[in-house]
Amino acid sequence: MALPPHTFLFADLVGFTRLTEEKGDERAAETCLALQRRVEPLLSASGAERVKAWGDGLMMRAPDPRAGICLGLRVVNEVDADPALPPIRVGVHSGSAVERDGDWYGRAVNVAARLCAATGGGQVLVSEATRAAAGRMQWVRFGERRLHWLRNVTEPVEAHLAFERSCPFRIRRAEARRSFGLMEVA
Repeated sequence: MALPPHTFLFADLVGFTRLTEEKGDERAAETCLALQRRVEPLLSASGAERVKAWGDGLMMRAPDPRAGICLGLRVVNEVDADPALPPIRVGVHSGSAVERDGDWYGRAVNVAARLCAATGGGQVLVSEATRAAAGRMQWVRFGERRLHWLRNVTEPVEAHLAFERSCPFRIRRAEARRSFGLMEVA
């Protein structure tokens, strides 16, 4: 099966407007910058790119569906690890899009953004198209497939919540060694 040409992720902090109202503009700006600082190393590690940031949101493009799903889960974990940041939600979709002047446009972009808006804090919502293109992922499990009627998208989109599987220490250790280039795993 040929991989979809692009995988997009949208991430957005939950409760950011309330945080701004309660804590003020300075705190809101610092929160957005803290989010960007925490996510940037994850992009490099996964081969992804930040397309743009606006306020409390990020648009990212991953090199393939598997990397996109893993990046979404890592973003949620990274933000959850920082008590100063509100929860984040992530939508992931793969498909065609076009690039113009450093930005991306098309149905895949729109669906990823709408999936982000349709999920809750601390969650990664992955389209069925992305899940199918990613194939079996040993470290990820997917929730039940559900139809989502997304704003301004003509057909419902099938999507799953994605979760990291817990794994025994020896496997986590092997993953850590691989991530540092200490061993090759098929």
